[in-house]
Amino acid sequence: MKKIITTLLIGVALSTATFAQSTWKVDKAHSRLTFTITHLAVSDVDGSFKDFDVTIAAAKPDFSDAKFELTAKTTSVNTENDQRDTHLKSGEFFDVANHPTLTFTSTGITQTSPNHYKLAGKMTLNGVTKPVTLDLWYRGTITNPMNKAEDAGFQVSGVIKRSDFGFGSKYGAPMLSDEVAIKANGEFAKAN
Repeated sequence: MKKIITTLLIGVALSTATFAQSTWKVDKAHSRLTFTITHLAVSDVDGSFKDFDVTIAAAKPDFSDAKFELTAKTTSVNTENDQRDTHLKSGEFFDVANHPTLTFTSTGITQTSPNHYKLAGKMTLNGVTKPVTLDLWYRGTITNPMNKAEDAGFQVSGVIKRSDFGFGSKYGAPMLSDEVAIKANGEFAKAN
């Protein structure tokens, strides 16, 4: 009987270890958070956030139960044009004095095909929180040849509407498209 109980306890311990949640931290040197908006209906303007942080928590190796937390500092917006960046930081857009961060917290994940998911979550921008759904591509996990640690890659893409967040409401669709495309490429190192 003692042997059976010991075997059961070992089995429970192994199954708990197998399904233990892992945390993954973004490798900022190999990751990028970008957006694209159309100007005057004829030209796309790209931008990025230079200062952001992302954490992923997942217990399953295919990340089908992953939870994503993203924070970006709105003061780090960069469109390669100082005048435009200053305008974007003003109260007409990001209002960095009152809203220094934008956030995304996932609330659910649904697999659509191998390594592809719909990532539902709540985005807070300009002090407004709205549900958004993004496309997630899990690009795989490898052993980093430099440090022998596990690294995973992801691409997130989708479209949000400026009007949902009261963002740049002074500028209508003929000037700036209501739709803003978001794209993030991320490399993540396993933290535990």
